[in-house]
Amino acid sequence: MQGKKAVIIGGGRVAERKAVTLIEAGARVTVVSPEVSEKLAQLAGRKLIRYVPRRYRKKDIEKAFVVIAATDSPETNTRISKDAPGLVNVVDVPPLCNFIAPSVIERGPLTFAISTGGTSPAFAKTVRKELEKLYGPETGAYLKFISTVRKKALGVLEDPKKRESFLKSLASAENLRMLRSEGLQAVRKKVLDRFSSLAG
Repeated sequence: MQGKKAVIIGGGRVAERKAVTLIEAGARVTVVSPEVSEKLAQLAGRKLIRYVPRRYRKKDIEKAFVVIAATDSPETNTRISKDAPGLVNVVDVPPLCNFIAPSVIERGPLTFAISTGGTSPAFAKTVRKELEKLYGPETGAYLKFISTVRKKALGVLEDPKKRESFLKSLASAENLRMLRSEGLQAVRKKVLDRFSSLAG
């Protein structure tokens, strides 16, 4: 998506979420809608999106790499689907889409993508919310810590069996439970203590 033209038709909460995702992906985002949410207005004010304050016209999506239809008008959404020159996603109407966007969670280097194949975007959202609680921001922080410790272990632990056992322990269910119940500092201490004893 880096540098690609992305057009969102609609100015509500859904359009807002899509805009943020596309901005993060590096797209050049245009939002077309008579009115927009406060957050979209802020994004426009910061020049992160281009805002066109009017109803949809076919020329709005000329040469667009991706088009998101997020209006409350089924007729407009259908027209956008037919007009789109490339990728088009009509929110919550799979038959009018030629691609479906999964619900995504990112925790550092760990990424979850949840999709029902268009059957129920609302169900995918519910699952996403559950996973967000189960795998909080500390998960990403722990993975970054694992990356650092793993590099050290590969260079220091010469015994193959000890090294393999240690590396597997970093991803153990026990460590994950400890991360959730006692926090990052506790599990870091446990890992570093074991590493020291093995390296000693």
